[in-house]
Amino acid sequence: MAESALVAQKREGTGKGVGRKLRAAGRIPAVMYGRGKENVALSIEPRALERMLAASHAGMNTLIDLTVEGGVKTVVPVKELQREPVRGGLLHADLFQVDLTQTIEVAVPLHVVGTAKGVALDGGILDFVLREIEIECLPRSIPDKVDVDVTALEIGESLHVRDLTLPQGVTLKSDPDLSVVSVVAPTAEEAPTVAAPVEGEAAAAAAATPAAGAEGKSGS
Repeated sequence: MAESALVAQKREGTGKGVGRKLRAAGRIPAVMYGRGKENVALSIEPRALERMLAASHAGMNTLIDLTVEGGVKTVVPVKELQREPVRGGLLHADLFQVDLTQTIEVAVPLHVVGTAKGVALDGGILDFVLREIEIECLPRSIPDKVDVDVTALEIGESLHVRDLTLPQGVTLKSDPDLSVVSVVAPTAEEAPTVAAPVEGEAAAAAAATPAAGAEGKSGS
Protein backbone atom coordinates (compact mmCIF):
# COMPACT_ATOMS: atom_id res chain seq x y z
CA MET A 1 0.00 0.00 0.00
CA ALA A 2 1.64 3.22 -1.14
CA GLU A 3 1.91 6.18 1.20
CA SER A 4 2.77 9.85 0.68
CA ALA A 5 2.99 13.00 2.78
CA LEU A 6 0.91 16.15 2.39
CA VAL A 7 0.66 19.39 4.36
CA ALA A 8 -2.72 21.11 4.79
CA GLN A 9 -3.87 24.38 6.30
CA LYS A 10 -7.07 24.98 8.21
CA ARG A 11 -9.59 26.95 6.19
CA GLU A 12 -11.95 29.67 7.39
CA GLY A 13 -15.24 30.16 5.55
CA THR A 14 -16.97 28.25 2.79
CA GLY A 15 -18.60 28.98 -0.53
CA LYS A 16 -17.58 29.77 -4.09
CA GLY A 17 -15.89 33.03 -3.16
CA VAL A 18 -13.53 31.31 -0.73
CA GLY A 19 -12.81 28.63 -3.31
CA ARG A 20 -11.94 31.21 -5.97
CA LYS A 21 -9.54 33.02 -3.64
CA LEU A 22 -7.81 29.79 -2.70
CA ARG A 23 -7.44 28.67 -6.32
CA ALA A 24 -6.04 32.11 -7.24
CA ALA A 25 -3.41 31.52 -4.55
CA GLY A 26 -2.53 28.09 -5.94
CA ARG A 27 -4.55 26.03 -3.44
CA ILE A 28 -7.96 24.31 -3.35
CA PRO A 29 -10.53 23.76 -0.60
CA ALA A 30 -10.73 20.33 1.00
CA VAL A 31 -12.69 18.72 3.81
CA MET A 32 -11.55 15.94 6.13
CA TYR A 33 -14.01 13.67 7.90
CA GLY A 34 -14.14 10.23 9.49
CA ARG A 35 -16.14 7.89 11.68
CA GLY A 36 -17.29 9.74 14.75
CA LYS A 37 -15.14 12.76 13.88
CA GLU A 38 -16.14 16.33 13.12
CA ASN A 39 -15.59 17.70 9.62
CA VAL A 40 -12.48 19.83 9.30
CA ALA A 41 -12.27 22.49 6.57
CA LEU A 42 -8.82 22.54 4.96
CA SER A 43 -6.92 23.92 2.02
CA ILE A 44 -4.25 21.94 0.16
CA GLU A 45 -1.90 22.34 -2.79
CA PRO A 46 -3.54 20.54 -5.75
CA ARG A 47 -0.29 19.92 -7.63
CA ALA A 48 1.20 18.07 -4.67
CA LEU A 49 -1.88 15.87 -4.39
CA GLU A 50 -1.92 15.18 -8.14
CA ARG A 51 1.76 14.14 -8.05
CA MET A 52 1.09 11.72 -5.19
CA LEU A 53 -1.85 10.05 -6.89
CA ALA A 54 -0.04 9.84 -10.24
CA ALA A 55 3.06 8.29 -8.67
CA SER A 56 1.12 5.66 -6.73
CA HIS A 57 -0.28 2.45 -8.20
CA ALA A 58 -3.00 2.65 -5.53
CA GLY A 59 -4.58 5.78 -7.04
CA MET A 60 -7.42 7.07 -4.85
CA ASN A 61 -6.62 4.42 -2.22
CA THR A 62 -3.18 5.89 -1.59
CA LEU A 63 -2.70 6.43 2.14
CA ILE A 64 -1.59 10.01 2.73
CA ASP A 65 0.26 11.05 5.86
CA LEU A 66 -1.50 14.38 6.37
CA THR A 67 -0.06 17.11 8.56
CA VAL A 68 -2.43 19.94 9.45
CA GLU A 69 -1.09 23.27 10.66
CA GLY A 70 -0.85 23.20 14.43
CA GLY A 71 0.91 19.84 14.41
CA VAL A 72 -2.10 17.53 13.93
CA LYS A 73 -1.05 14.40 12.01
CA THR A 74 -3.35 11.72 10.62
CA VAL A 75 -3.71 9.25 7.75
CA VAL A 76 -6.22 9.80 4.96
CA PRO A 77 -7.08 8.31 1.58
CA VAL A 78 -8.88 10.46 -0.96
CA LYS A 79 -12.61 9.79 -0.86
CA GLU A 80 -13.69 12.04 -3.74
CA LEU A 81 -12.25 14.62 -6.12
CA GLN A 82 -14.10 17.38 -7.97
CA ARG A 83 -12.54 18.56 -11.23
CA GLU A 84 -13.09 21.28 -13.81
CA PRO A 85 -15.36 19.89 -16.56
CA VAL A 86 -13.11 21.05 -19.42
CA ARG A 87 -9.48 21.24 -18.27
CA GLY A 88 -9.80 18.63 -15.53
CA GLY A 89 -8.02 20.69 -12.89
CA LEU A 90 -8.75 19.93 -9.24
CA LEU A 91 -11.47 22.03 -7.60
CA HIS A 92 -12.12 20.25 -4.28
CA ALA A 93 -10.99 17.17 -2.37
CA ASP A 94 -12.74 14.99 0.22
CA LEU A 95 -10.31 13.25 2.58
CA PHE A 96 -11.38 10.34 4.81
CA GLN A 97 -9.62 10.11 8.16
CA VAL A 98 -8.91 6.48 9.01
CA ASP A 99 -8.03 4.55 12.13
CA LEU A 100 -5.21 2.20 11.15
CA THR A 101 -6.52 -0.40 13.63
CA GLN A 102 -10.03 -0.55 12.13
CA THR A 103 -11.13 -1.99 8.79
CA ILE A 104 -12.58 0.18 6.04
CA GLU A 105 -14.50 -0.55 2.85
CA VAL A 106 -12.92 0.56 -0.43
CA ALA A 107 -13.13 -0.17 -4.15
CA VAL A 108 -10.07 -1.69 -5.81
CA PRO A 109 -9.47 -2.16 -9.55
CA LEU A 110 -9.36 -5.53 -11.29
CA HIS A 111 -6.43 -6.37 -13.56
CA VAL A 112 -6.59 -9.01 -16.30
CA VAL A 113 -3.61 -11.39 -16.38
CA GLY A 114 -2.76 -13.71 -19.29
CA THR A 115 -4.39 -14.47 -22.63
CA ALA A 116 -7.54 -16.57 -22.64
CA LYS A 117 -7.32 -19.93 -24.45
CA GLY A 118 -10.55 -19.15 -26.28
CA VAL A 119 -9.03 -15.93 -27.60
CA ALA A 120 -5.62 -17.29 -28.57
CA LEU A 121 -6.78 -20.55 -30.19
CA ASP A 122 -10.36 -19.95 -31.31
CA GLY A 123 -10.52 -16.23 -32.12
CA GLY A 124 -12.90 -15.43 -29.29
CA ILE A 125 -13.37 -11.96 -27.80
CA LEU A 126 -12.59 -11.11 -24.17
CA ASP A 127 -15.51 -9.25 -22.59
CA PHE A 128 -14.22 -7.48 -19.45
CA VAL A 129 -17.40 -6.20 -17.80
CA LEU A 130 -16.48 -5.53 -14.15
CA ARG A 131 -13.57 -3.17 -13.54
CA GLU A 132 -13.49 -2.98 -9.73
CA ILE A 133 -14.80 -4.71 -6.62
CA GLU A 134 -15.67 -3.62 -3.09
CA ILE A 135 -13.55 -5.07 -0.28
CA GLU A 136 -13.01 -4.58 3.45
CA CYS A 137 -9.64 -4.67 5.20
CA LEU A 138 -7.26 -2.70 7.39
CA PRO A 139 -6.05 0.52 5.74
CA ARG A 140 -2.45 -0.66 5.35
CA SER A 141 -3.64 -3.94 3.78
CA ILE A 142 -5.53 -2.36 0.85
CA PRO A 143 -4.21 -4.02 -2.34
CA ASP A 144 -3.32 -1.82 -5.30
CA LYS A 145 -5.31 -4.20 -7.53
CA VAL A 146 -6.76 -7.71 -7.71
CA ASP A 147 -5.51 -9.92 -10.54
CA VAL A 148 -7.94 -11.84 -12.76
CA ASP A 149 -6.20 -14.82 -14.43
CA VAL A 150 -8.09 -15.55 -17.67
CA THR A 151 -5.60 -18.04 -19.16
CA ALA A 152 -7.86 -21.12 -18.91
CA LEU A 153 -11.03 -19.49 -20.23
CA GLU A 154 -12.52 -20.95 -23.41
CA ILE A 155 -15.34 -19.60 -25.57
CA GLY A 156 -18.57 -19.51 -23.58
CA GLU A 157 -16.85 -19.55 -20.19
CA SER A 158 -16.81 -16.79 -17.54
CA LEU A 159 -15.17 -15.81 -14.28
CA HIS A 160 -17.26 -14.39 -11.44
CA VAL A 161 -16.38 -12.37 -8.38
CA ARG A 162 -16.48 -15.56 -6.29
CA ASP A 163 -13.67 -16.99 -8.43
CA LEU A 164 -11.19 -14.23 -7.54
CA THR A 165 -8.30 -14.84 -5.17
CA LEU A 166 -8.03 -12.11 -2.54
CA PRO A 167 -4.99 -11.34 -0.39
CA GLN A 168 -4.94 -12.56 3.20
CA GLY A 169 -6.91 -10.30 5.52
CA VAL A 170 -9.12 -8.93 2.73
CA THR A 171 -12.89 -9.62 2.83
CA LEU A 172 -15.10 -9.45 -0.25
CA LYS A 173 -18.07 -7.05 -0.05
CA SER A 174 -19.27 -7.14 -3.68
CA ASP A 175 -21.93 -9.62 -4.88
CA PRO A 176 -20.03 -12.90 -5.47
CA ASP A 177 -22.31 -13.79 -8.39
CA LEU A 178 -21.35 -10.76 -10.47
CA SER A 179 -19.68 -11.64 -13.77
CA VAL A 180 -16.16 -10.25 -14.15
CA VAL A 181 -14.98 -11.43 -17.55
CA SER A 182 -16.20 -13.77 -20.32
CA VAL A 183 -14.93 -15.13 -23.61
CA VAL A 184 -17.54 -14.79 -26.33
CA ALA A 185 -17.62 -16.12 -29.88
CA PRO A 186 -16.66 -13.67 -32.61
CA THR A 187 -19.59 -12.08 -34.42
CA ALA A 188 -20.09 -13.68 -37.85
CA GLU A 189 -20.19 -11.23 -40.75
CA GLU A 190 -23.51 -11.38 -42.56
CA ALA A 191 -23.59 -11.55 -46.35
CA PRO A 192 -24.98 -8.40 -47.96
CA THR A 193 -28.68 -8.65 -48.76
CA VAL A 194 -29.80 -7.68 -52.30
CA ALA A 195 -33.23 -6.09 -52.27
CA ALA A 196 -35.78 -7.78 -54.53
CA PRO A 197 -37.14 -5.48 -57.28
CA VAL A 198 -40.69 -4.27 -56.94
CA GLU A 199 -43.26 -5.57 -59.37
CA GLY A 200 -43.07 -2.60 -61.78
CA GLU A 201 -39.29 -2.62 -61.85
CA ALA A 202 -39.26 -6.38 -62.58
CA ALA A 203 -41.61 -5.93 -65.54
CA ALA A 204 -39.54 -3.05 -66.96
CA ALA A 205 -36.35 -5.07 -66.64
CA ALA A 206 -37.95 -8.02 -68.47
CA ALA A 207 -39.13 -5.81 -71.33
CA ALA A 208 -35.70 -4.24 -71.73
CA THR A 209 -33.96 -7.64 -71.90
CA PRO A 210 -34.07 -9.19 -75.40
CA ALA A 211 -35.39 -12.72 -75.62
CA ALA A 212 -32.92 -15.49 -76.28
CA GLY A 213 -32.03 -15.51 -80.01
CA ALA A 214 -33.73 -12.21 -80.73
CA GLU A 215 -30.43 -10.52 -81.61
CA GLY A 216 -29.67 -13.16 -84.26
CA LYS A 217 -33.10 -12.86 -85.87
CA SER A 218 -32.92 -9.09 -86.22
CA GLY A 219 -29.65 -9.39 -88.07
CA SER A 220 -30.86 -12.03 -90.61
